[in-house]
Amino acid sequence: MMLSTSQNKKAPAIREKWLAAGLAAVFWLAVWQLLASFVRQSVILSPPLEVFGVLLKLMGKSSFWLTVGMSFLRIIGGYAAGVLLGVILTLLTQKSWLAAVLIRPLMSVLKATPVASFIILLLFFAANSAIPVMITAIMVCPLIWANCVKGLEETDRELLEMAQVFALSKRWQRNEIYLPSLLKFFLPAAVTAMGLAWKAGIAAEVLAAPPLSVGGMLYRAKIYLETPEMLAWTLCVILISMCLERLLALFFKRIEARGRRLA
Repeated sequence: MMLSTSQNKKAPAIREKWLAAGLAAVFWLAVWQLLASFVRQSVILSPPLEVFGVLLKLMGKSSFWLTVGMSFLRIIGGYAAGVLLGVILTLLTQKSWLAAVLIRPLMSVLKATPVASFIILLLFFAANSAIPVMITAIMVCPLIWANCVKGLEETDRELLEMAQVFALSKRWQRNEIYLPSLLKFFLPAAVTAMGLAWKAGIAAEVLAAPPLSVGGMLYRAKIYLETPEMLAWTLCVILISMCLERLLALFFKRIEARGRRLA
């Protein structure tokens, strides 16, 4: 009975959330249409219906899916590498004073340096197809590292003192105190990093122009002034990024809910 009541309460909230999202989308599409009508030049700003039509036409080609798939693999590979590297550097920062002294300024430099500078530099040393992977990892790593370090630094000291008083094992402290504090900061950062990965990865593809890349298609459309196609590819990237962020957030929520049930 309690489960049914809870589900009944959640249903209207979900409907309201989707309604709000739909209204926001309609509003911004209307703004886009008004701006396009004011400009009246498709080569400068194409209207939404034209862009959606081009996107649907592109989706009917096998080359579109192959291009999106290759960009997806590059960016997801870079994202995974960035997350893993960020976690490893967090552990090194916590374990070694010397590592912390060396890693902190490096992370500050990575966060402050424009992504274009990294891309141009890597053009001299790396294969074009590898640059989006490397750039994505470079952009994701500092965000993951900063949030993981903050999570560990904000671990409840009173709980740690209690664990010491009762002589609880290091393993118990790690699983029951450190890990929950870490995940509280890591999970939101991982979701945010997904959107950052797509922006950085596509920017790298635009400049590096590897074969079969969304960024390469964006650059081609810009060169030939094919604004509707350029906006269609941009819309494609936005939709993929938003969907992946949402799926990742839902995945993490399920993990958290399952962990609470097991606890």
